[in-house]
Amino acid sequence: MLFSFYNHVEKIYGLFSSLTEVQIDQFKQWYQGNNDLEKICANDPSIQVVRYSDIAIHHKDIAEQLAVFFKGLYSQSLLDLAVLRAKIGDIHDHYQSFAAVNKAGKCPFCGIGDIKGGNHSKREAYDHYLPKALYPFNSINFHNLAPACHECNSTYKLSKDPIQSGALRRKAFNPFASVDHVIQLQITLQHANIDALEPADIIIQFGPDTLEEELETWKDLYGIEERYKAKVCAENDGKYWLTQVLDEWKEEGLSPTEFMRTLARQAKKKPYAECNFLKEPFLKACHRIGVF
Repeated sequence: MLFSFYNHVEKIYGLFSSLTEVQIDQFKQWYQGNNDLEKICANDPSIQVVRYSDIAIHHKDIAEQLAVFFKGLYSQSLLDLAVLRAKIGDIHDHYQSFAAVNKAGKCPFCGIGDIKGGNHSKREAYDHYLPKALYPFNSINFHNLAPACHECNSTYKLSKDPIQSGALRRKAFNPFASVDHVIQLQITLQHANIDALEPADIIIQFGPDTLEEELETWKDLYGIEERYKAKVCAENDGKYWLTQVLDEWKEEGLSPTEFMRTLARQAKKKPYAECNFLKEPFLKACHRIGVF
């Protein structure tokens, strides 16, 4: 691995030796841009972001060599090297730090998938937010690496590009933003027959409007709308939530209003417990359409 590492560096150095000063400066700007995740996600026009395919237009050999090198950097044998750990940190320590702060036990990308925490001997896989197959220079930047549940990482997002849709750039949520965004959900049902409820019968509105572009990106990357609709249609999720109102609470003499008041308080305190952030708007929709 060490020989391979130095061999790749030597090859890249050789290819760069024929570049002009202006061309080298361009690569510096691309390197800096691809590692500024905060500005990338905000679609800040002051930075330049580059893909391997962009580099290959004028520097095919360099693009190919950079791809081999940077994709290969994210390997356990290399990440375990003491000299590299001293520079960028240890990925296992990084995950434990993440788990110590994010105690909800839920995936930070979807809010519904379980993720492993401090009481597990294993950890979740890290997602390259900007896919390492598409973007050079940031494959071991921890601001581009975020733990995600299996469904988000390996079923839905895969190598989707969060900052580009087709030929168009787009805004995306920054996984390591210092300020939390409160996402608003409103659900509308097309009919009151919950036993026959299907995803096509459900309308979910996401807010606030000030985050419309980021929300659309998020929904696209992780199949959010599909997964939320499937959840509220499921026997042991949405339909059971309704059972709690109709059976467990109503039979004990508590009114739907009292139930919803309690749920609102619980959702505010613990939005991810029992999917309260989704449970509350779903049951509100049931109430509005006359299910209870």
